[in-house]
Amino acid sequence: MQNLFDQVIFGPIHSRRLGLSLGVNLLPIDAKICSFNCIYCECGFNTTMQEFLFPTREQVKTILRTKLTEMIRLGEIPAVITFAGNGEPTLHSDFESIIDDTIALRNEICPTAKVSVLSNSTRIHKPHIFSALNKVDNNILKFDSAIDRTMKLMDQPVGKHIDVSWLINELKKFEGKLIIQTMFLRGEYQGELIDNTTEVEIQAWINALIEIQPKQVMIYSLDRDTPAQNLQKVSVDELNLIAEQVKAVGFEVSVAG
Repeated sequence: MQNLFDQVIFGPIHSRRLGLSLGVNLLPIDAKICSFNCIYCECGFNTTMQEFLFPTREQVKTILRTKLTEMIRLGEIPAVITFAGNGEPTLHSDFESIIDDTIALRNEICPTAKVSVLSNSTRIHKPHIFSALNKVDNNILKFDSAIDRTMKLMDQPVGKHIDVSWLINELKKFEGKLIIQTMFLRGEYQGELIDNTTEVEIQAWINALIEIQPKQVMIYSLDRDTPAQNLQKVSVDELNLIAEQVKAVGFEVSVAG
């Protein structure tokens, strides 16, 4: 299963978390490329092909300017310009420059729009990525579990040793200028049970949030088909119960059912 975004700029769509969102896909339109290989990703598992064609910085800037100008003409003012798409957006070699271009276009054409990045947190240790993410309005970083085995089962890190301790230490460096995004699910993958909603999981996760000190927490569950079978959606009622525990320790939290 691969449900890929076939354009550099897509939408606008009504995001469950962000409102009217214009999407930016910095990855190839014919491949899923990511430093995680999440078992729940709507784009499917990573593509194994070797030749990839990334959009250039100038292509992104030109297409984005055209689309934003058209939206303003039609009276469709985006609430947010969101970097997402077919994998991890920070893998683009010109990521920071594209963020600079996007902020300039936003300021010129639709100054009320927020710039958001959905990232899996695997490249935040790189100075230019850290710098770029500090410039955007919504720096949304994945943190699916504070228990190593669960994180690795859900997110399937590619190529680099990543563990929960490393993630927490790197996330803390944003000093609160970040939004934590967590997928809750349960099920089975390759013979192992997965459930990051247990009492042990939630307590470890909340303890990690207290260390990281994000300005906001976003929690959600499955909404589309997943590449791995035997995964189950967590109900909105359960998500709301988790959200209450997050609020109890002082964090703003949003739930997407």
